[in-house]
Amino acid sequence: MSQAKDGDKIRVHYTGSLEDGTEFDSSYKRGEPLEIVLGQGMLIKGFEDAVLGLEGGGKVKTTISPEDGYGPYHEEHTFEVERSQIPPEINPEVGMMLQVNTEQGVTNVTIKSATDDKVVLDGNHPLAGQTMIFEIELVEILAS
Repeated sequence: MSQAKDGDKIRVHYTGSLEDGTEFDSSYKRGEPLEIVLGQGMLIKGFEDAVLGLEGGGKVKTTISPEDGYGPYHEEHTFEVERSQIPPEINPEVGMMLQVNTEQGVTNVTIKSATDDKVVLDGNHPLAGQTMIFEIELVEILAS
């Protein structure tokens, strides 16, 4: 049986959770495996590293550090804006995701806090700084 390698198109089922057991994503719950090509940067490094070398039907449980996941949390990626800078049709709530225009282009941010006057936005990935645990099943290798 062949082993997964860079360039292979694969289908994987997975469940991702934090160290405290909080589940943040699961292809099983969506009822459909994820289909991707390995080695093209479509997945975080730690996930790809865990899949490489698996055979179809193989399973692995792996712990992924922030460095091999979504990177460290950067406090400098949080910033405060005036409430008036948020479109009036949006009622800012903690945890809400927004897209904002920056000098680097459009970026996703999460509302960290909101008052009548100010809104604190966080440009970090929601899983930045988190150690993640993935249970992965390589459903099949579709093509090399």
